[in-house]
Amino acid sequence: MKLGTVIGRVTLSKSVDLLKGGRFLVVSPFSREQYAGGLDKPAGMGTDPSLVVYDDIGGGVGDVIGYEEGREAAQAFDVYPPIDVINAALVDEMFYNPWKG
Repeated sequence: MKLGTVIGRVTLSKSVDLLKGGRFLVVSPFSREQYAGGLDKPAGMGTDPSLVVYDDIGGGVGDVIGYEEGREAAQAFDVYPPIDVINAALVDEMFYNPWKG
């Protein structure tokens, strides 16, 4: 699972019936610096491109979410939908303590 900040929403004119009731969010993945800064670090600091994430648990702009990419994103459905990334968690708190080895 990776973390990212929701920076926007996507509006669709048509959608697959299997995905009705959910929404698509634009997410900026956390950079290494954001982990060190915690949840108060502003979004968009990373160099990775933003992602479009399917969400059916209620994430909104400004929220920090945990997301899964790849084949795991479709595993929650009986029939696999055409998605590559899914919101798996809404993050309330984050504790970052890097290993100093």
